Amino acid sequence: MTLEQLAQKTKTASTAIMNADTQRKNQLLATIAKGLEEHMAAILEANQKDVETGKANGMSAGLLDRMMLNEERMKQMIEGIQQVISLPDPIGEMRGMHTSENGLQIGKMRVALGVVGMIYEARPNVTVDAAILCLKAGNAVMLRGSKDILESNKKLVAIMQEALMSCGFDKYTIALLEDTSHACATAFMQLNGYLDVLIPRGGAGLIHNTVQHATVPVLETGTGNCHVYIDADADLQKAMDIVINAKTSRTSVCNACESILIHRGIRDSFIRSLLQELSEHGVKIHGDMTICELHQECIPATQEDYRKEYLDMEVSVKMVNSLAEAIAHINTCSTHHSETIVSENYTNVKKFLKEIDSACVYANASTRFSDGFEFGLGAEIGISTQKLHARGPMGLEALTSEKYIILGDGQVR
Repeated sequence: MTLEQLAQKTKTASTAIMNADTQRKNQLLATIAKGLEEHMAAILEANQKDVETGKANGMSAGLLDRMMLNEERMKQMIEGIQQVISLPDPIGEMRGMHTSENGLQIGKMRVALGVVGMIYEARPNVTVDAAILCLKAGNAVMLRGSKDILESNKKLVAIMQEALMSCGFDKYTIALLEDTSHACATAFMQLNGYLDVLIPRGGAGLIHNTVQHATVPVLETGTGNCHVYIDADADLQKAMDIVINAKTSRTSVCNACESILIHRGIRDSFIRSLLQELSEHGVKIHGDMTICELHQECIPATQEDYRKEYLDMEVSVKMVNSLAEAIAHINTCSTHHSETIVSENYTNVKKFLKEIDSACVYANASTRFSDGFEFGLGAEIGISTQKLHARGPMGLEALTSEKYIILGDGQVR
């Protein structure tokens, strides 16, 4: 089957899910959750093949972690489906209804986008998260994962397609592109007339390539050069806990801390303790002159380091003279994903929250919470760092549009 033929089948299948009521969609999601639970062993076996291939190909530890599924991650995936089931269905929601001078009742109705395309890298959880959110929002979905997770994706999609058919939907409501070549990816980005929106999710290279080559609308997700700023008025124990969690709890994800800024008012003894704690966790530190003087194992940082998403046990650390300098640095060097301030000074916190130009801005909490599941969205289709249509973790509403509904009683113009 050609890519265009597959796209036509998905386009045709989209009509039924677009017009399905909430009960029927929730029944479908529950059937998918049950299928994933019943076939967990087979899914993990397929995923293990992908992981072993990745190891043989010299894939980094960070990327291997991204692509790995285990029982705990599968359970979280299934829990995410249950949470999406419990969420209100946005489709059909009316807002802004008002009566014009000529008696027309005018309002907006929330509607599905139609067919959503997903192009992503070594994250098999995205396969399920994307499908579940698209289905609940009344969309069909075409999935193009990387070759690194092809065996995992084939198994996951087969289980979801079986659920679709058992619930009376066309199996191609969820379609998987098994051709993972660059040529197929480029053709996928140009499926005008079939794809209503394309969402890239992965590293900077994938996102840039998609934006450059796509001729269909792109809903852009972003890379995560996320910052922790330790203010002069910080609670130092909170600062220690937040930095260690944000940097080391899982380094391969876009909400992990990649850059630390420290106010010069913070005492040297704490900075040494923080740097030592990071080192003991295996973190390689790239720092400015002051940081290198305080920590023997420090590598002098370059300007590139301050802009880098490491996705590994590395971090840049820089001293700043003021909150204003920290804000300017972040707005210049970040990818506008997630940033946090650690401070007990209300005025400073308020200024940071107002002036930082990122999708998620925190006070006294780890950036690792930038996640659709943690935000109560069930799962997420990705985290948008652009400003049009959607920004931040994208759930159901981000996968919808609106149309005007106008009710008349014979009015003519």
